[in-house]
This record gives sequence, C-alpha cells and structure tokens, in this order.
Amino acid sequence: MRRSAILILFSTILGVFAFIVGGVLFALRPYLSYQELIEVDRFYVPAFLYIIVLLLFAAIVVTWIAHLYLKNQENRIKDKLHWLYLGNYEHAVFNKKQDKSLFLDQYCHAIHDEIEMLRKKMLSLSREVQQLSAHPQQVGNETKEEILEQERHRIARELHDSVSQQLFAAMMMLSAVNERAEAFPEKIQKQMRLIEGIINESQSEMRALLLHLRPTKLEGKSLKKGIEQLLVELKSKVQIAIKWEIDDVHTMSGIEDHFFRIVQELLSNTLRHAKASNLEVYLKQTFQEISLRVYDDGVGFDTSIEKSGSYGLMNIKERVQGMGGSLKIISFPNKGTVIEIRIPNTNMNKNSASAE
Repeated sequence: MRRSAILILFSTILGVFAFIVGGVLFALRPYLSYQELIEVDRFYVPAFLYIIVLLLFAAIVVTWIAHLYLKNQENRIKDKLHWLYLGNYEHAVFNKKQDKSLFLDQYCHAIHDEIEMLRKKMLSLSREVQQLSAHPQQVGNETKEEILEQERHRIARELHDSVSQQLFAAMMMLSAVNERAEAFPEKIQKQMRLIEGIINESQSEMRALLLHLRPTKLEGKSLKKGIEQLLVELKSKVQIAIKWEIDDVHTMSGIEDHFFRIVQELLSNTLRHAKASNLEVYLKQTFQEISLRVYDDGVGFDTSIEKSGSYGLMNIKERVQGMGGSLKIISFPNKGTVIEIRIPNTNMNKNSASAE
C-alpha cells in the first residue's frame, strides 16, 4: 500500500513537472530559442538547468499541496463513515459545508453527497425502527406486553407468598437457635454459620428475581422518576453503595419503557451475579443520542466466553437492537463491569427537522 502511494505521488510530480515545463517553454518560444537556453550559463551551469530545477521544485510544491488537500478530504470521509457506523447521525462532522470552488472540491463533493444521502436514510430507518419497537405487538385480544405483564405478576406473587416467606421464616428460626449457639460444639456452630450464609444468599437472589419481575412499564411516571424510585428502593434493601445521575429524558413512551426495563435487567444481573460493593447508573440525553451507562466493581467476567447467565444480557441486546442502538460491554474477571447503551435521539432530530 505504501509503495503504491509513493509511486502515485512520484508519477504525479513528474506529470505536473512535464506540464509546467511544457507550458513555460511554449511561453518563452517567441523570446528565446532553445539553442540560447542551452548555451547561456551562470556560474558554469547552463540556464536551462536552473529552469528545470525551479520548475521541478514548483511541481513538488503543487503536488504536495494537492496531496494534503486530498488527505484532508479522505480524513473527513473516514470521520463521517465512522460516526455513521456508531449510529451518531447528528455529529458535528456532518454539519461542515463543502466548498465547491475548486476542481478537486467538485470531485470530492459527489462522495460527500452520497454519504449525506446514506445518513438521511439511516436516520429515517432508525426512527422507523424505534417507532415499531415502541408500538405494542397484538396477540389475539391482548398485546404481547400485557400477556407478559400478567405472567410476571403471577410468578412474583407466588414467589413472594411461598419461597420468600419460607426463607424469612427459616432465618427467624436460625436466629433463635443462634442465641444458644455457644452451647453447641464448634463443628455445629460452623455448620450453622454456613446455613445462615446460604439463606442470606438465597434472600438476595430472591430480591433480584422479584426486581426482575416488577412491572416493566412506567405507568404514567417519567423515566427519571421511575429509575430513581427503583434505585432508592434497592438502596434500602441491599448492602451496595449506589450512585446515580439521571437526566429528565424526553422521547417516545415505548422507548422510555424499554429503557426502564433495561435498567431493571441490569440491576437484577448485578444483584445475582456481580457480588459488587459499588454500583453506578448514568442516563444522559443529548441532541444526538440517549446513553445509559451502568458500572459495578464486582467479579466481572470474560466477555469472550458465553455463559448460561448471559440470558439477561441477550434480552438487553435484543431490546437495544430493536431501538436501533448499540450495546458495549467492558468487563474483566475481578475487575468489574461497564455496560454502555446508546440509541439515536430520533425524537429530537425529528423535531429539529420539522422546525426547519
């Protein structure tokens, strides 16, 4: 690739040089014969050599300027394609105007026009995908979401009324026995501490499952209020330091429900698998996108290995793809996990387009 670039550059210099030499010789023809150019010298160097060196230098300068210009255009095109790939269709790079005054500008402008058409198509498709994702899917006389909601309520009631109550009763009984634990042999005390740890872990697992089975819709609340209520409630029930910054996001109600459900899934996964001491949740909205970032300092995992516990992440990935967004997971064993979700802010873009 580098050899080809050098060859093209060298050929361009020769071409420009030949063009300039031909033009100069043609212009000097009425005033100076070729014989005089050969015979006249300065400092024992023929005059035509001075002219050739000067013209060669001019050719190199012109070629280098053209090279820098084309390199700049190439970088702009790469930047645009990069942000299109990331789904950021309103990045500032798309707002730079293209000058058509030069011949090379006119040549590159066709490429920029094609990229702009592609950007508009992708923005339109992203908006359509989000609208489709936000629209309830009808199954018989009920929507798919209503059927799932009813089933979640049923399972949550059964877990709370049976398993959760039994775990609570077992912990109370164990606490009563522990009051007289000093009278038992050390081996028995060790087994009792082990049982207590298992019950505590089971209760944490149950809290995570009940959180996972909570209503998936905001039920009239804003996304900011719904997430903050969820985090405040969780903070009072688990031994994890929780920090959050939630913007007051404005988008389609169906998209807000998806984000709320994603937060529930991520919190449930953290409680069940991460064994974290700290949890951070950030939800931000800009003109270009809506982003959600969740961080925990738990056990982490190897992202290259697919686990049975990754079912929740698969659900999240499907939801994000359904909104035309991207999901990024950064995690290493014993180093914690960062999950970042970005979707195009098509609602803001649509309002801007309407205003124009």
